[in-house]
Amino acid sequence: MNYTKEDLLNCHEKIKPFIHRTPVLTSQALNEISGAKIYFKCENFQRMGAFKMRGAAHAISNLTDGQKANGVVTHSSGNFAQAVSLSAKMQGIKAYIVMPSNAPQVKKDAVKGYGGMITECEPNIDIRQATTDKISAETGATKLHPSNQVDVILGQGTAALELLEDYPDLNVVMTPIGGGGLIAGTALAAHFFGKNCKTIGGEPFQADDAYRSLLSGKIETNKTADTIADGLRTILGNHNFPIIQEYVDRIIRVEEDEIIAAMRLIWERMKIIIEPSCAVPFAALLREKEKFAGKKVGIILSGGNVDLGNLPF
Repeated sequence: MNYTKEDLLNCHEKIKPFIHRTPVLTSQALNEISGAKIYFKCENFQRMGAFKMRGAAHAISNLTDGQKANGVVTHSSGNFAQAVSLSAKMQGIKAYIVMPSNAPQVKKDAVKGYGGMITECEPNIDIRQATTDKISAETGATKLHPSNQVDVILGQGTAALELLEDYPDLNVVMTPIGGGGLIAGTALAAHFFGKNCKTIGGEPFQADDAYRSLLSGKIETNKTADTIADGLRTILGNHNFPIIQEYVDRIIRVEEDEIIAAMRLIWERMKIIIEPSCAVPFAALLREKEKFAGKKVGIILSGGNVDLGNLPF
């Protein structure tokens, strides 16, 4: 599919009633530590606490009246589950949510609070998909994918669109990589609205399928995904991978202790709550900080739905 600047602008206009335009924060302390000028786009302050509200709101707003009557179904370890539940509630439709049994309790509670109907399953991507397919067949609900759907990708790209509207001269925009929806949308926004602005991803060594996919030229999977960044345990899809191949400059992998250290720095220095997945691009910048020295770097802080009873520090 050929994406255009207008696709992103139209998407942004459509979802404005359902999202917050999140603030961009800076920190002199973190600039000094990193050697870069960092602009943090705070999607942890988004409705339901993560950027995924953008893609969910866009996908649901594009459904036909007939589709809306039967509701929507998705599988998610947490943030997209909450986003779909809240977006569906705001637009007056049912939301069926398939969640792995090991998803954080805070995220399960939030889904229920937003009116989502949860079905729990084994924490296995194939079982998650099969459960979703079964619910869709039984109810007629439209399936929404957390990251590999055109409407979702465009929705997620509006965070970087807003960031570049505020700071058009960024050299780099960085995001974490899980299923690939955020970085694909971000890369489109950087391509259309940036000025020679590169898109760079951060990914855990423990779940580095996107890094390996770019090397091999085909979508790779993870045999295990034993990372604290629970939102990044998913794999790329056929809609977002070609965008990533074309528009993402590179991916930097980070260790678990680097993720925790980066997360702690943001908590301590910026006094804001972010979840582990969210800290990955900042960890990536710190890992290769000599390459970012003096550059203006936008970082999408993807979400803040952390289980406060299970902090890594």
